[in-house]
Amino acid sequence: MSEQHTRRFDGRTAVVTGASRGIGLAIAHRLVAEGARVCITARRPGPLAEAAATFPEGTVVTVAGKAHDPEHRREVHDTVARELGGLDVLVNNAGINPVFGPLTDLEHGAAVKILDVNVLAALGWVQDVLAYRGLAFAERRGVVVNLSSVTGDTPAPGIGMYGISKAAVAHLTRTLAAELGPEVRVNAIAQAIVKTVFAQALYEGKEEEVIAQYPLKRLGQPEDVAAAVAFLASDDAAWVTGHVLTLDGGLSAAGGTA
Repeated sequence: MSEQHTRRFDGRTAVVTGASRGIGLAIAHRLVAEGARVCITARRPGPLAEAAATFPEGTVVTVAGKAHDPEHRREVHDTVARELGGLDVLVNNAGINPVFGPLTDLEHGAAVKILDVNVLAALGWVQDVLAYRGLAFAERRGVVVNLSSVTGDTPAPGIGMYGISKAAVAHLTRTLAAELGPEVRVNAIAQAIVKTVFAQALYEGKEEEVIAQYPLKRLGQPEDVAAAVAFLASDDAAWVTGHVLTLDGGLSAAGGTA
């Protein structure tokens, strides 16, 4: 990577939700490494503080809370406006998958919670950053990157409702892109299995069997997703909006499922 592209976010700010570990933390580190100042959020203050300690001093601020809580979002936006002076990049990474099994056994309350956190919260974040005048998100030609999943295209056993929610995120992304251009770009990443605690149940104890489906013969790493997010959030993707970038090590090309 040329020196010109190693500081693509100098002078820019970002919010990354669900960033105390895994993919969200890797995304925040990549943005900071390229010059951004970032607000990281997560549910629990302890792990969030531990995550913040891994960054250079002065590059991150933290706000603990639930992504689907409007009061939490307001606190984040107050903090960003006060501490960072505005917002350029919003990464909707927070998500849940609290159940495993067939859809026919899924409790209604669990389905509602998955859609609330994975879909409606993502919409809420976009609505709120646009409405909060102190962030000047549209005026700064803001960028949204949502985290979808390959399970939004191809059903995966046991995580059907999660896949449904991620299909909704993909369509939400395209719809917002159509509505918000030219001031705001909106894109998404649809990743396959990434080696995180969140996805552990999908590969633990059977990793060799799982990676056999992947032409690149490995699972994703959080840094793989972070690199793709950084591209979509940067000016290198200035003519890209409404796109859902598949990041799956060739899994879908080979006919596999996550």
